[in-house]
Amino acid sequence: MKRLIATLALAALAPLAQAQAPQGCPEKNVLYWQAFPPGGESDLSARHQQIVLKKRCAAIDTIIQYKAGAGGALMWTQINQLPGDGLNVVGVNLPHIVFQPIEGQVQYKTQDITPVFWFHYTPDILVVPEQSPIKSWADFLATAKASPGKLSLGGSGLNSANHAAHERMNAAFGIKTVYVPFKGTGDMATSVLGAQVDGAMTYTPFAIANKGRVRPLAVAMDKRHPLMPDVPTFKELGVNWVDGAYRGIGVPKSTPPEARKRLSDLWAALNNDPEMKELAAKAGFELVNVGADQMDAFMAEKVKLYTEGAARLGLGKK
Repeated sequence: MKRLIATLALAALAPLAQAQAPQGCPEKNVLYWQAFPPGGESDLSARHQQIVLKKRCAAIDTIIQYKAGAGGALMWTQINQLPGDGLNVVGVNLPHIVFQPIEGQVQYKTQDITPVFWFHYTPDILVVPEQSPIKSWADFLATAKASPGKLSLGGSGLNSANHAAHERMNAAFGIKTVYVPFKGTGDMATSVLGAQVDGAMTYTPFAIANKGRVRPLAVAMDKRHPLMPDVPTFKELGVNWVDGAYRGIGVPKSTPPEARKRLSDLWAALNNDPEMKELAAKAGFELVNVGADQMDAFMAEKVKLYTEGAARLGLGKK
């Protein structure tokens, strides 16, 4: 009889234990697909999320997979071949997923991508190697004007946020520098730190992670970055430029709406975790929260903005 009572008591407690488990946790491990190689901003943000997701959903793991190539296009072309089970999540970037199809050299369209949450934004920043003779924005501008086409600047991908920022800078300041695309920021790092290129149009996390090894010259923020208070904004330099790259997660189109919403809510919870906020601030990520409920309006606005920008920057079909 005592054994029966104990069994019944455990059975009664089971629903309570389930009710106390974190809401929205996946039932199985999550495959988190990255469109860029290890070592860049997308990888770093995925690692942050992996840490916080494990704390929140201890029973499952987030397994990060890499399928890099063509500035992210290799992965995004294949996104809809993945199972739509709510367990396959793909890192996606703006303006890349708008610019690349406009250029017409990729095998996917913007409409083929199904974002469910945008979690942060990284401002554009111009850097040079620490050993560069270019010590300031004024030095850079003078050098670029004196020798058009001589300075080479690395960046992550063709028809990416880095590429667009490079073209924008050339146009805004009437200079000509050469853009050198890499598979991702991680691949670019060796060339920049070794001064194989003259500098890079990159993102704030790269400058922060390589403090003392690169010299930031100007940043595309509304105000100076708190971790780089000596670096002027492009607005201070006379150009109204506050921009960068957005990063988020997307899913295969076959993923049911309820699974999309669960992932969106889960990533929102990760973004609101104090540990995530601390990790993001230290790395130079500016957190944003654009979930499934706001997605249609957000994407419509961004597609319009980046389509107009692509035409201005000459990234449209030739």
